[in-house]
Amino acid sequence: MKIVFFSAKAYDREFFESCNEGYGFELEFWETHLGPHIADAVKEGTDAVCVFVNDKLNAEVIEVLAQKGVKIIALRCAGFNNVDLDAAKQYGIRVCRVPAYSPEAVAEHAVAMLLTLNRKTHKAYNRVREQNFSLSGLMGFNLFGKTVGVIGTGKIGAAFCKIMLGFGCKVLAYDPFDNKSLKSAGVKYMPFHEVIKDADVISLHCPLTSENHYLIGAGSLSAMKKGVTLINTSRGGLIHTREVIEALKTGQVAALGIDVYEQEEKLFFKDLSGSIIGDDDIQRLISFPNVLVTGHQAFFTQEALTEIAESTLGTVKAILEGGDIGEGAVLV
Repeated sequence: MKIVFFSAKAYDREFFESCNEGYGFELEFWETHLGPHIADAVKEGTDAVCVFVNDKLNAEVIEVLAQKGVKIIALRCAGFNNVDLDAAKQYGIRVCRVPAYSPEAVAEHAVAMLLTLNRKTHKAYNRVREQNFSLSGLMGFNLFGKTVGVIGTGKIGAAFCKIMLGFGCKVLAYDPFDNKSLKSAGVKYMPFHEVIKDADVISLHCPLTSENHYLIGAGSLSAMKKGVTLINTSRGGLIHTREVIEALKTGQVAALGIDVYEQEEKLFFKDLSGSIIGDDDIQRLISFPNVLVTGHQAFFTQEALTEIAESTLGTVKAILEGGDIGEGAVLV
């Protein structure tokens, strides 16, 4: 059984090869992302392709994969907005994902971004290295007692809620489905417009769908408290970048932390330190002193990578052999 990996990095090879000792698949790793430009290079005899967040599996790509005999598209992530599920179903290709590899990894990174932006530890670090011990411009605020709005309370959002409750925050949440254990812990579910109106901090933890594309745009931004802090570790398309830039310029958004970006496939997971980046929006964001950008790093812990490898290979094996499959792992 052969699996071809796309957008593969050294750490993907390390963790998957280690995990594969218990499975015995034939693994092949490609650094390029999967898209129409490379789909035809997949060789016949490939049972599965394993893809990540910036691979593009539209109907054209899926048709080619089907012609090559590919049986499974395995996403080594939770999100699946980059896969045409209808096309996969049409061509009889199973699609699976990792629904919950380490919710705490992403939730903790969101908290790290919030704390960094608030207490400006990144600026303090650079100052002290230059022997500047001034506190001017480094003032933050207590998280204790603040109102935190959480959009999406799946496993990651739930983990984030629990951390914020531990800080002594009032936690408001919006999700189509209430989490009873979170409600018992003190989380208050409210309509979306009420959550964003009352929150001092808003953190996004929902999947990207056609319905919530640009969930955060001019309209929703104007409804927020002036001086809100906004964190996004979910998907870049939830935020209308240029409209958030305008909100940063007016002070409507006091601080922005993003680990995802709508055009990230051209940037993230690459070393572009010697290049001129032509994306004016990301350049503008990086130039703001109250914006923190990380390159889709939230998932990147030892525990998460171990679980991603184990879950992915286990699900592929179960699909191929008709075994038991974890809940939420198979999409088609």
